[in-house]
Amino acid sequence: MSARDQILADIRAALSDVSPSASVAPRPAARRHTVGDVVGLFAERVADYRATVTRCAPADLARTVTAALVPGASVIVPADLPLPIPDALVDDGARTAADLDRIDAVVTEARVAIAETGTLVLDHGPGQGRRALTLVPDRHVCVVRADQIVADVPDALAVLAPSVRAGRPLTWISGPSATSDIELRRVEGVHGPRTLIVIIVT
Repeated sequence: MSARDQILADIRAALSDVSPSASVAPRPAARRHTVGDVVGLFAERVADYRATVTRCAPADLARTVTAALVPGASVIVPADLPLPIPDALVDDGARTAADLDRIDAVVTEARVAIAETGTLVLDHGPGQGRRALTLVPDRHVCVVRADQIVADVPDALAVLAPSVRAGRPLTWISGPSATSDIELRRVEGVHGPRTLIVIIVT
């Protein structure tokens, strides 16, 4: 008997006294969250990851994004970002990872954000650019609207279901790129942006 067959046999034996019609406990009803609840929790969790969180009104968005960029630094944006960034390079999809590594910052939007985990999710649709664009430059400024922030992962998966069906890649971002060595010394920027700035448009 193979290991697989043995595991399946053990599972069958463990379930032998369980009725096939046994009811499954219903999932508890989700707690109702206000927009203020989820935005506040998301901002708190993102800050816990050592990211910078800024809130602004729609009319102040361009100024807030500009303030998040280092003066004189090179910046790249997706071709369909609906926000003018002075002197920014526009990604044409032809730049290699080495080319992108010479660019200081990228500005994108997000598809959805998760309050419970402080996570941004990009499906690389409009305003989000391709994956390399968000993973290589050292600073990522990401814009998310308050109405894009959901309470938890199941809510986010419901939003992302059409993207998954369409075969879009998903990038999940929980704070700046970071890792720790065996002595738990934190090192940032090893496999993604060292600096993450999240701008919440309220």
